[in-house]
Amino acid sequence: MNAASPIPDPGGTPGETYGQMLLGRVVAGVTGNEDPLTFTAQLPARRARFAEWPEWLHPSVVRTLREHSVTAPWTHQSEAANLAHHGNHVVVATGTASGKSLAYQLPVLTAMASDPLATALYLSPTKALGSDQLRAVLSLTDFDAELRGTNPSAYDGDTSTELRTWARENSRWLFTNPDMLHISLLRTHQRWAHFFRNLKYVIVDECHSYRGVFGSNVALILRRLRRIAARYGAEPTFILASATTADPGVAASRLIGAHCAEVTDDGSPHGPRTVALWEPPLVPALTGENGSPVRRPAGAEAARIMADLMIEGARTLTFVRSRRGAELTALATKRLLAEVDTDLAERVAPYRAGYLAEDRRELEAALADGTLLGAATTNALELGVDIAGLDAVVVAGFPGTVASFWQQAGRSGRRGEGSLVVLIARDDPLDTYLVHHPAAILEKPVEATVTDPGNPYVLGPQLLCAAMELPLSEAEVEAFGALEVLTALAEQGKIRQRKHGWFVTADSNPHGSLDIRGGIGTQVAIVDGQSGRMLGTVDAGRAPATVHPGAVHIHQGESYVVDELDLEVGLALVHAENPDWTTSARETTEITVTEQLEHKNYGDIAVSLVRVEVTHQVVGYLRRLNSGEVLDSIELDMPEHTLQTRAVMYTITPELLESVGVAPERFPGSLHAAEHAAIGLLPLVAICDRGDIGGVSTAVHADTGLPTVFVYDGHAGGAGFADRGHSELSRWLTATRDAITSCECSHGCPSCVYSPKCGNGNDPLDKDGAVRVLTAVLDTIN
Repeated sequence: MNAASPIPDPGGTPGETYGQMLLGRVVAGVTGNEDPLTFTAQLPARRARFAEWPEWLHPSVVRTLREHSVTAPWTHQSEAANLAHHGNHVVVATGTASGKSLAYQLPVLTAMASDPLATALYLSPTKALGSDQLRAVLSLTDFDAELRGTNPSAYDGDTSTELRTWARENSRWLFTNPDMLHISLLRTHQRWAHFFRNLKYVIVDECHSYRGVFGSNVALILRRLRRIAARYGAEPTFILASATTADPGVAASRLIGAHCAEVTDDGSPHGPRTVALWEPPLVPALTGENGSPVRRPAGAEAARIMADLMIEGARTLTFVRSRRGAELTALATKRLLAEVDTDLAERVAPYRAGYLAEDRRELEAALADGTLLGAATTNALELGVDIAGLDAVVVAGFPGTVASFWQQAGRSGRRGEGSLVVLIARDDPLDTYLVHHPAAILEKPVEATVTDPGNPYVLGPQLLCAAMELPLSEAEVEAFGALEVLTALAEQGKIRQRKHGWFVTADSNPHGSLDIRGGIGTQVAIVDGQSGRMLGTVDAGRAPATVHPGAVHIHQGESYVVDELDLEVGLALVHAENPDWTTSARETTEITVTEQLEHKNYGDIAVSLVRVEVTHQVVGYLRRLNSGEVLDSIELDMPEHTLQTRAVMYTITPELLESVGVAPERFPGSLHAAEHAAIGLLPLVAICDRGDIGGVSTAVHADTGLPTVFVYDGHAGGAGFADRGHSELSRWLTATRDAITSCECSHGCPSCVYSPKCGNGNDPLDKDGAVRVLTAVLDTIN
């Protein structure tokens, strides 16, 4: 999409890029003695590198693409397409706007044009992305008569019964998601026999988003897909598209259950970018829990920056974490602009249209033609929206992964000119670390997409689905490593072993019982009590901490408040509300080691990967104003919950602690602070949310007899996060220590060692002691 109006005149210093000029204007607007800019980098422009059209490409495909102004493929597109055409599973992991779609369009469309029976399956994590990719493919297939018989079609939860029937009978290229593949196509594969028999390609878009329990479920669904395809004599080639992460080939291979080549050398062009890291100052007039200092909110800082950028005529997109936050940021920007130019104040808006295609198209058009100069949006806009020609992107709070940050940042500078990207830190240890350690963002990514398809709590329900689709043979049971899990299921009466394999019992409904996005075990439905609409589910073990009475629940950016939680019925009733506060549950936790999986003794330090039993209880919650100030603390009486999971742990002898200046009375606070900060930094090396993990620290643990720190997976059986922390312990704990030392507070705050869900009220915490503990551990193990 090309911009409809010219780039604003930079009017800056000769030789400086447009992005540098914009940053200068933003910095000039800082008041007083504040110095929030922690780092700036100039990323040079990158020239396009082209390849020849592959010789095997069907002439109609070349003709169609040339008519759509694609004169030649970029090198990474050609490399990935060649690998796929020759039958190699491949993942292309390059930047935003690098044209990954063409890498799969070339082999798929050639197969369609060459073989009138060939079929393909496209999978995306969101309907918005799938709709946009379908629209792009239709623009190609509708253009040429030889491609028109492809009949690309959507097949998702919004597709009508009539269109589903038409798609099953006529479409050769289905655009769907893992949910529909699981619940519909695989469950009723007999009705899709012609489709599976001729399946040549499977496209898995944004594959880095499949992580944790959801990713583990998707990994097993893809194994079931390969199994069903083989039943009909097909062996499809998988083409995966990923953001830049650590070891994309390894992650993709784990996801599909087969070796996957990786293409990471990006041949696409982009203009010069200025990247700025920004840490809002501490606000002396505000205090948080236990009198800790509070930073100016990232949303308020983003509004001021967006207003400054719009005054300069820069088309700006600001990402915030919730739709309520997007609305507040847009309103604050509008208020600031109204003081300068009332007409300009009308050219900023929040993006609050959910995933409705017509609203997204309207937003794209308004930004493209200059009607809108600024928009504040949620991460919902990260995928599936074609917004180009932006001069600046403001990211209010690290979005959780470096991959997501670059997907958001990649919206800037698409027209080849200079652009600005600003990351504003929230009150969070990971944000603190990143704005003071820019290499973690700018250099080779260290975060990895983590899945664990072997988790028995995930594997069991998936095996039941697989057995219902086709009885499981002994060879398959051995390949899955599933005998122990199947034996347990048989004891529960859910499956039976017979002469020709394992069969599910007659009254089973394994597909309908499994929510692949909802977690593990019994699910609690989250329902709007006013409309009766189900918003989603959460597993029963996490429900007390996430949907307790009074909790603020965010669904697709909309805010709801929980009225009632009934764990026996499995129901949480909520109502729509936009409160001026957020909530965070307070939990007490006890942990017991049940099995030692890996252990290494370093003398005064011992490190282990262990199976644990975690018993935790939600005892209350805090309400915090948007400024970060604590409004009040409310007690709750919730039942205890026990979790069998995996943890990484380390012990440290009292003698070593005392030798580094941590006296016995400081043991609890020092270990506690180190544990909190480590939880906050684990997402740096494992793509996860802070809510996916938990921790416990104690001056003397019953199972070790020593000062001990645990960080555990918050999902039954583990989701791979603790394993990743164990394998990357030195890098992880080094980053944890650096985050604490980078924070300018005196004794601890939410930017370093405070946790929003600490059941002990963030007391005791010893910031200096945490640095000493982590330094002692690192000096010993390195």
